[in-house]
Amino acid sequence: MWLDRRPGQHPGSAAPPPNNRSVSPLPQRTSSRGPYLAPQRPGLDTRGSSALSLISNDSSSSLLASAKKTNGSSLRQSSTVDDAPDPEEVLARILGQFPRSNTTQQQQQPEAKPASGITQDDLDFDVDFGGLTLTELAGPDVSSRQVDNYKPQSVQDYERDKAKFEDLHRSIRACDDILSSVESNLTNFRNDLAAVSADIESLQARSQALNVRLENRKAVEKGLGPLVDELSVSPLVITTIVEGHVDETWVKVLAEVDKRATAHKKNAQQPQSKALADVGPLLEKLILKAIERIREFLVAQIKALRSPHINAQIIQQQNFLRFKDLFAFLQKHQPTLAGEICQAYMNTMRWYYLNQFTRYKQSLDKLKLHIIDKNDAMGHEDTSRRTTVLSGSKLGGVPHDAFSIGRRNELLKTKDQIAMSSYLADEDQTTHYLEVPFRNFNLALVDNATAEYTFLVSFFSPALSLAVVSRHFNYIFDPTFALGQALTKQLVSDTYDGLGLLLCVRLNQHFAFELQRRRVPVVDGYINGTAMVLWPRLQSVMDAHCESVKALTSALPNKAGSASQAKTASAAPHVVTQRFGQFLHGVLALSTEAGDDEPIASSLHRLRIEVEAFLAKYSQAQLGADARKRDRFLYNNYSLILTIISDVSGKLATEQQDHFESLKASVQENI
Repeated sequence: MWLDRRPGQHPGSAAPPPNNRSVSPLPQRTSSRGPYLAPQRPGLDTRGSSALSLISNDSSSSLLASAKKTNGSSLRQSSTVDDAPDPEEVLARILGQFPRSNTTQQQQQPEAKPASGITQDDLDFDVDFGGLTLTELAGPDVSSRQVDNYKPQSVQDYERDKAKFEDLHRSIRACDDILSSVESNLTNFRNDLAAVSADIESLQARSQALNVRLENRKAVEKGLGPLVDELSVSPLVITTIVEGHVDETWVKVLAEVDKRATAHKKNAQQPQSKALADVGPLLEKLILKAIERIREFLVAQIKALRSPHINAQIIQQQNFLRFKDLFAFLQKHQPTLAGEICQAYMNTMRWYYLNQFTRYKQSLDKLKLHIIDKNDAMGHEDTSRRTTVLSGSKLGGVPHDAFSIGRRNELLKTKDQIAMSSYLADEDQTTHYLEVPFRNFNLALVDNATAEYTFLVSFFSPALSLAVVSRHFNYIFDPTFALGQALTKQLVSDTYDGLGLLLCVRLNQHFAFELQRRRVPVVDGYINGTAMVLWPRLQSVMDAHCESVKALTSALPNKAGSASQAKTASAAPHVVTQRFGQFLHGVLALSTEAGDDEPIASSLHRLRIEVEAFLAKYSQAQLGADARKRDRFLYNNYSLILTIISDVSGKLATEQQDHFESLKASVQENI
C-alpha cells in the first residue's frame, strides 16, 4: 500500500495492476534475520493500539501454532520488532519524499524514527525491479505496470476499519479458545486411550495366564478325575439312595453307584490303596440298600396289579417300563431275589389274564347263536331252522340260511379291530353265527398277548434271554390259551355250519399273519392248536354233506321213470342244486387266496361229485323217458350253479367255473 504514496501520483490515476505482478515491486525478503515486517498503518500505534496486526500472531494457542508444534517444527512465530527501521523511511531515502496529508503527518509524527535506525545491511539490500530503472518504475505513464489506486483515508475510515478488525480479532480469539478446548479434550482422550490400551494389554496378559492355568487344570482333572471318582462317594448320592423317592433321578444315581461298584471290582484285582479299600464297604452297603428299596418298589407295583378293576397295561407302562433298569440292577447284584420277583410277577399276571378272560368268555356265552345241526345237511329234506344259545335253551329264532354266505364274510374285511366289550356282550340281544364270539375272544387274546410279550421283552431283556422270556410268557398265558381252545371246541363241536367253520379258519389265519407282522412268535402254538380243532371239524361237516347227498341219491329208484311221470315232472333246478350253489359260492368267496394244498379243495371236489351223481340219477329216475327234457333239467341245474358262482374270483373259483361251463356245454347240444 505504500507505493501509492510516492511523489507525483494522485488517487485514481494509476492503471489497474496486472494479475501476474505483485502490488509491490520488491521481492519478499529472504534474510535469516526474520520475516519481512509490513509497515504499520498511519495513525495506529503498534504497541498502544488494540488493532490486530495481520502479520503478528499474538495468540500462542492458535490452531496454526498448535499444528506447527505437533509436527515438531522448531520455528516460532515472531512478534513485531520494536527497533526495526520504518519501511516508509527506507523507501523515502531511496525514492525521495512524497507529500502527505496533514492529518497523516500529525498522526505519524510520534512514530518517526531517526535516520540512524537504518543499518548498512538495509542499504546494501539488493532490490530486483524487473529490469526497470527507478524513474521508469515511478513514472505515471508506464502502461505495462499496474498500481493500486490510492484514496486518502479519513479518521472515520480508520475508525470504521478499526471496529472491523477488532471484531475479527475477537472472533479469532473465540476460535482460539474453542480450539484450545478441543485440543485439551483431544489430549485427554489420547491419554485415556493410552490408559485403556494399557488396561487391555494387562487383561490380555492375565487372560493368557488364566488360559494356561485352565488347560493345566483340565489336563490334571482328566488324569485324576476318574481316580477321584473311584475313591469317593458324594453325600448326595448316599442321601438319594437311602432316603430319596424312587424316580428318574433315583435311577440315575443308582446307575452311578453301579458304575463305581463295577470299577471297584475291576480294581480289586490290582494292588489297592488305602482310599480304595475304604470306599469298598461303603459301596457294598449302598448296593444292599438299593436292592432293598428296589424290592419294596417292585413288590408294591405287583400288588397293584391285583387290585380290582385295574388296567394292567397302564401300570406296566407307567411304573414298570419307566424303571426297567431296576430289575437289571437286581438281576446283576442279587439274581436270586430277581428270580423271586419275576416269579411273583408271572403268578400275578397268570391269575390276572385267566380271571379277565374267564369273565369275558362268560359274557360271550350269553350271546344268542344260530344253531345249525345235522338237520341242516345239504341232502336233508327237513328245512326247519332253530335258534338257541350255547346253554341249550330253545327260543324262537330269526330265519337263517345255513348255505348262504350273505354278509358274514365282512368280518374278514372290516377295519374295526376292537373286540366287543363285556358290557356290550351282556346287553346284546342280536342272534349271531358262531364266528362272532370266536373272533371277539381271539382278537382280545391276540391284543393282550402282544402287549404282554412286548412288555416282557422290554422289561426283562437283556437281563434275561429271549428264550427265558418266551418260557415266562407261556407260563403266564397257558391257562388263557386253554380257555380259548375250550371256547373254540364248544362253538364247533356240534355245529354243521360249514361256512362258519371256514370263516373261523380264515380268521385264525388272519390272526397268524397279524402276529407275524407284530413279531410275536410265542402265540404260534395257540394258533396252530386252534387250527387243529377247526380243520378236522370242517372236514367232518363236509363229509356229512357228502353223506347226506349220497343218501339222497341212494333213495332214488334205479329204473327210469315212465313217460307219464316224465311228462308231469318239472325241469326246474332241484333244491339240492340251490343249496350246493350257494354253499359253493360261500366256500369260493372265502378261498380267493387259498392254496391247492388246503383240505377244503379236496372236500369240495368230493361234494361236487356227489351232487352231480345225484342230479344225473334224479334226472334218469324222473325224466328218463324224455331224453331232451332230462338234458334240459341238467342244463338248468348247471346254469344255476354257474350263475351263482360267476362273480367269485380266485384260482379255485376259476376251476369250478370252467368245470360247470363244460358240463353245461355238454348237455346244451341235446336241448
